[in-house]
Amino acid sequence: MAEQYRATGRRKTSVAQVRLLSGSGKFIVNGRDIQDFFGFETLRIVAKSPLEITETEGNYDVIVRVKGGGYTGQAGAIRQGIARALVEADGELRPILKKAGFLTRDPRMKERKKYGFKKARKSPQFSKR
Repeated sequence: MAEQYRATGRRKTSVAQVRLLSGSGKFIVNGRDIQDFFGFETLRIVAKSPLEITETEGNYDVIVRVKGGGYTGQAGAIRQGIARALVEADGELRPILKKAGFLTRDPRMKERKKYGFKKARKSPQFSKR
């Protein structure tokens, strides 16, 4: 059986489970081709960026299961998952991916809503009388 590398990527509330198989460069997300899954070209570029920066685009088949969040968060989660799997496959790629910031978990999350407020920080209109 072909070499297989697994990794998990996270961004906002999205979690992506990534499998890298040595192959021809297929990219499948939740059972669909990446072209069908992401409507925007920019999101496809974000998801594929670790493969492009390490020049390993045609070497691996990528199979991803992603859930939670929106499409931007999912693309970021896939990017981190692929980067982690590439490091597992070839440790020499780590400095390149680290420098690009693909191995760092983006800590920015939606701030929780506070009571007495309309949103996290938006307060109701002030009335003097």
